[in-house]
Amino acid sequence: MKTLTLIVSLLLTCSFIQAQDSLKSYHITVKIDNALSDNGSMLFGLHNESTFMKGKSLHNMKSAITDGKAMVTFENVTPGTYAVMVFHDANNNEKMDFDTTGMPMESYGMSNNPMLMGPPNFADAKFVLEDENLELLIRL
Repeated sequence: MKTLTLIVSLLLTCSFIQAQDSLKSYHITVKIDNALSDNGSMLFGLHNESTFMKGKSLHNMKSAITDGKAMVTFENVTPGTYAVMVFHDANNNEKMDFDTTGMPMESYGMSNNPMLMGPPNFADAKFVLEDENLELLIRL
């Protein structure tokens, strides 16, 4: 009976430890240091593969721009694979503006700073949040 009790206790302890690990969360700090002006604000979106370029992000943040710099911190983010998109909302209308040919009129960027010849894709911008806080520098 002692052996059975010991085994059950060990199983419960292991389950509790795994549950605690899955509850851990981290911060992702995103910095911009090359905005063309301090007009408007910088809009940031944290995405996973299912939300990337498909509308609403997992978390949205907004930052003022001072001396061409902006910064936000996404807090309490669980481990996983993510991408960050950001754009300079120079006219504060809270949407990306496009010209008649469909080209963006406001500067934008994403995690990993890929050089793109076409629309952004998740594979180019993704990063993995595992077991520590991250700091990203995104260039517009």
